[in-house]
Amino acid sequence: MNRFFFKRKEKRIARRNAKAELRVTLRLTSACLCVPIIILCALIFLPLTAWGAPAQPERTPLTLELLQERLRAPTIREGNLTIDLRQMVIDLRPENAAFRDAFYQMLRKELQKTGSKPLGLDLSFSLIQGDFIGSDLGLRTPLYAQAIAPIFTAAEQEQLERLRVVCLQSFTLAFPTSKDCRSLLATPPAASSDISVFRGSVVLEQTHFTGAVQFANTFFLQPVNATGTIFSQEVNWAETRFSRAVSFANATFRRESQWQSSIFFDKSNFKQSQFQENVYFQNSIFADTANFNQAIFKQLAKFNRAQWQGNADFSGVRFVNSAQFTKANFNQFLFLTEAAFEQAVTFREAQFNQSVNLRGASILNQADFSDAEFAQEAFLNVSGIAFNSNQAKILGNPGQIGEKLVVSTLQGNQNVLRNLGQNFRQLQQIADANQLEYTKQQLRLAQLNHLLVGANINSASEKRLINLGFSPTQAEAIARRRLIQPFRKQSELLTLADIDLDTYTQLSSRIVVGEPLSFGRWLLQAWHWLTLSLLLLLSGYGTDFYLVFGVGLIAIAYFGILFWLVDRFRRLHPVPILPTVSETISMLTSFSLLTVFGIFAIFRTAEQPWLTLGCLTAIVVPVPAILLLCLYQQGRYHDLMNVSYFTEDGSMRQLRLLIGRLPVIPRFEIFRDRYLPLLWNSRWNWLNYYDFSLNNLLKLGFNDVRLRDQHLPGIITTLAWFQWSLGILYIILALWTLSRTIPGLNLLIYLK
Repeated sequence: MNRFFFKRKEKRIARRNAKAELRVTLRLTSACLCVPIIILCALIFLPLTAWGAPAQPERTPLTLELLQERLRAPTIREGNLTIDLRQMVIDLRPENAAFRDAFYQMLRKELQKTGSKPLGLDLSFSLIQGDFIGSDLGLRTPLYAQAIAPIFTAAEQEQLERLRVVCLQSFTLAFPTSKDCRSLLATPPAASSDISVFRGSVVLEQTHFTGAVQFANTFFLQPVNATGTIFSQEVNWAETRFSRAVSFANATFRRESQWQSSIFFDKSNFKQSQFQENVYFQNSIFADTANFNQAIFKQLAKFNRAQWQGNADFSGVRFVNSAQFTKANFNQFLFLTEAAFEQAVTFREAQFNQSVNLRGASILNQADFSDAEFAQEAFLNVSGIAFNSNQAKILGNPGQIGEKLVVSTLQGNQNVLRNLGQNFRQLQQIADANQLEYTKQQLRLAQLNHLLVGANINSASEKRLINLGFSPTQAEAIARRRLIQPFRKQSELLTLADIDLDTYTQLSSRIVVGEPLSFGRWLLQAWHWLTLSLLLLLSGYGTDFYLVFGVGLIAIAYFGILFWLVDRFRRLHPVPILPTVSETISMLTSFSLLTVFGIFAIFRTAEQPWLTLGCLTAIVVPVPAILLLCLYQQGRYHDLMNVSYFTEDGSMRQLRLLIGRLPVIPRFEIFRDRYLPLLWNSRWNWLNYYDFSLNNLLKLGFNDVRLRDQHLPGIITTLAWFQWSLGILYIILALWTLSRTIPGLNLLIYLK
């Protein structure tokens, strides 16, 4: 019994030991498997953390021995000899004065050596501790030709002489403020102060300067590359000349930076650079393209009196604080596409020789274009501009700034034009607000014209699509697509595999996308197009009373001479009834003078004066011409042939407002007694015909002149009623134009 008990106990102990061994084995196995898994995860995720950010290069502290070694063995970079001081820690702090003085002395000695191949300086990825006086490293030399150091080659001397050309160009635009330019242009040339010249290239790519940087009054004959450079303290590049391309792309200026009176002879690149403190570019000259694309100016940015002889690209730039371009000169295009002006921006007295692109820009405070000068072809493209007239303002010379604001299409810009118009109404610049309204209606007319004439791809036949320029395969693809779902936007054409981008670009201006127009809706749109065209041609859509006055003056003169002709030139036989020679001369002379004055007014104010004259001719000439042709063809055979058709109110003579007056006298005999026929033998009788024409058109006259009601040919009555009907429309047009051009009344109409 005891033996059996002990056997069972031994079995339990054996099983317990086996389980313990198994647990130990599993733990060891898990540990062995976890190690490679951890290593694998580290290899996978480590690049996402440590390897994802750019690794900072290990920097070597620069010693005098190492400096001497690098000076003795310059490297060749891009074909130029360069002193390689990359990835160094250069301590130029005051507590390391001995090293600092030796550093400048040794480096200056090598950089100023005579020779055909100048030495460059490469400080890329280095850390410069303390102030860096870069201007002390260049060769000091006067600028005028007689004293230029002889070590310069002929090509280098030519580069130095280029300064004289730029100074001459700047002198024609504004008097140069640079002391070098003043000395070079003096007669005789004055002795300018010495300038520090770098003969070789300077590379500061991703260099970190912890102290101030001084490159004032320096001339760089070779390119300067400061891409990604960090300037922790103040930098001074005042009166610096960059003969070759210069790049400060992605550079960071943490303190104030000075660039006054600097000259960039070649392309300058400040793309995505950050100016965290004030930056000063006053009086600087950019002889080539200047690229500030996507730069950030967090504090005051001054570009006063700067000259941009090439394109100035400020696309995507963010001005957190004020920006000043006062008296700046932009000789080429200025790009401010999608730029953001969070505070005031000033272009006061600036000169623009080409267009300014403000497409998509944001003006959150105030943009001042007061006294700015625009060339004839220069304008401000404000398409898609973000501008709220309740919070921001656009200032400019009254009557001028509105003419320079341009949008490409009406679609997407209606709110822009509304806000800009509201801005000028609040400033009481009614002429500029009306000019924007005129621009808006011009775009609407173009839109209507496109709708009436263009081919609607949702209804046009395949044959018409082919005639437009689509291939048969493309036309068939369009027809299949619109059966499934009509097109809503032009860009949906590109979703078809058979439509290529070139075809879309060529035909987009000739096609219309939308619901097909029925014949009735097409007539309504055509009537809208016609009335809008008339308003634009005859009154500038109610924005130019001088244009309306010119149109009315021609109409008054034209109908005046017509009424004189039908009244005084009646027949040649059997008994001639003709005007006298003196009266004929007076009438023709007065008609010519009035017509010339009217044409002068039209050509002075109308945007398309010949179209305006053609439109006026089409309105006033055909009907009277047909009536006169019929009148003289059938002849006149009635009583009272020797009495004028026109009568005047003999009871009084005064200036009258005849709004309710009709062109023919009433039939009531007692009332008829007040009207007497015009006296043909009177010397100044011909003025009455202009008075009658004035009464019909403006409902205003010096006397009440009407047609008689007895023995009067119906053609003459029709002619008078025709002008009277036109007069109703004209007086409405004139009053509407006055209401839009008188400031007080205009505000009462538009401010809601």
